[in-house]
Amino acid sequence: MLIGDVARRSGVSARMLRHYEALGLVRPTGRTGAGYREYAEEDLRRIFHIESLRSLGLSLRDVGRALDDPGFAPGELVEDLIRETRERIAAETELLTRLRRIGAAEPGGWEDVLQTVALLQALGSKSPRTRQRAALAASEDVPVPVEALVEAVLGEPDPVVAGALRWALAQAGEEASALLAKGLDAPSARVRERAVRSLAELPDAAATALLQGALDHADPVVRGHAALALGARGAGDVVPSLVDLIVRGANDVDAADALAALAADPVAGDRIAAALVERLAPAALEAPARRRLTQALVDIPGPAAARALGDLTGDEDRAVALTAAYGLQRRG
Repeated sequence: MLIGDVARRSGVSARMLRHYEALGLVRPTGRTGAGYREYAEEDLRRIFHIESLRSLGLSLRDVGRALDDPGFAPGELVEDLIRETRERIAAETELLTRLRRIGAAEPGGWEDVLQTVALLQALGSKSPRTRQRAALAASEDVPVPVEALVEAVLGEPDPVVAGALRWALAQAGEEASALLAKGLDAPSARVRERAVRSLAELPDAAATALLQGALDHADPVVRGHAALALGARGAGDVVPSLVDLIVRGANDVDAADALAALAADPVAGDRIAAALVERLAPAALEAPARRRLTQALVDIPGPAAARALGDLTGDEDRAVALTAAYGLQRRG
């Protein structure tokens, strides 16, 4: 076969075949009387092998070693190719994400593009101060995709920066709620907590609905933050969850404050007092939990709470009895 025939059958251009020959990868079996390269079937098979190895990402140098070195072991080289491919995919994915976010910002000109790129880079900075400035700038004139803010807040370890990011998200509209919802089911407990705390600061109905659903979440931290947020929004059905926080000693002060705010409604006050007394009743309840429940009861207005405090003044636990007596004294 002449070089043109080989090019047609293999799909490799004549120019590339001559390049392979120069590198010593493929040598024509012979020459015709007129001096043209002549290839055999074995040469064609070798060309197919070369193209197959190139399709895996091997360099021409490594292709030559693989075909000609009997001691060549592919295992290590394949592992290197896997690592390099993963790095390349990660880099391309990062670029794609950045381009999508710039597109979502709907830039009006290249100046907008440059500002958005600078802000996205600042959100990923190693400096907490730079990230905080970027979060505050995101709510001003520089358009930043909500997706970027959500990703930043879910991964932010610094509480001050996280607060700034949550504030920026609160200005972003209902789109943020749907994106944060995915964080509630993240494998990482820290990400789940950041997601629910961010939802707690979003004022829209979508966030409230997600917080309601989070009251049944498997993670007690998520349940707790959802209950606190809903309590602050006046949702009376979170009373059992808030009482549970007090029993567990998790955000118990915030939970007691939320109960006191809800108890401004006389009907709700009596119901909250009953819920606290019910949890106080079991003798097996640990002393610190009973003391926290009694302290919470002190701040609940209404006759039901007053009667319960009166009963508790004779409690066997002196700390509980003194707290109850103090509560009654405060009521005059």
